Amino acid sequence: MNYRHSFHAGNSADVVKHALLIALVRALQLKEGGLTLIDTHAGCGIYDLGGDQAQRTGEAAQGVARVFADANPLLDAYRAAVRAVNAGEEPRLYPGSPRVLAQLLRPQDVLIVNEKHPEDAYALRGAMRGTPAAVHERDAYELWLAMLPTRTARGVVVVDPPYEQTDERERITATLAAAHRKWAHGVSVIWYPLKDRVTHQQWKNRLRRLGIPKMLVVEHWLYDADQPGIYNGAGLFIVNPPYAFTQALPPLLEALRATLAPEGQRGVITGDWLDG
Repeated sequence: MNYRHSFHAGNSADVVKHALLIALVRALQLKEGGLTLIDTHAGCGIYDLGGDQAQRTGEAAQGVARVFADANPLLDAYRAAVRAVNAGEEPRLYPGSPRVLAQLLRPQDVLIVNEKHPEDAYALRGAMRGTPAAVHERDAYELWLAMLPTRTARGVVVVDPPYEQTDERERITATLAAAHRKWAHGVSVIWYPLKDRVTHQQWKNRLRRLGIPKMLVVEHWLYDADQPGIYNGAGLFIVNPPYAFTQALPPLLEALRATLAPEGQRGVITGDWLDG
């Protein structure tokens, strides 16, 4: 599955990913110690929802636009993150994960963002100008391991590839295993698109065999049954999520489900431990 982000900016997957990422980082920031935030596949950093690529799919209408039409206060932090890159009330620009993370930084925190694609890396440098982020243009999986353990005692690695390569899941699995050996207490967030339940279950089984003891699986299925050949949803694997985050998760997931369910569908969004 090819998931070049400029075509999908602001869709339902972005809403779930960024709403949960904000909640996760804020939960970690309940402790004063500094955090190192690493985004391995940072993309362009910011996206024009009125641009040709975003307009070609129109997916933002079923994602960020729905949240802005909803008054649920549990989604206020997400809306604020989008508003921060827009001059008006309605979103014209959409912040990618690096810009969302940059908004969350405290003075003691560190942000490292990486994008291998040359054109996107150039755009990313422009998007991160004025922030304290360190911008890299390297192989994402090499950078992931090279940055561990982080210089601060705690940190978060966000892995959000476009899944253009057929071996993407295998590379993630192998790198996560190596990363966990170097940095067993670290927080890792792995985003993935959902094509069908059978394929996804196979990957979950491979990850389960890694024996990582504390991995949360958040799955957002848009439709009540798989729709062949189309995007069915997205999810996150979260290694070592903090207790404050997991305790606050159920009402946030329900708010996201209710806001993002397509017309005529209930939709499903769950958060369960991988070993459960």
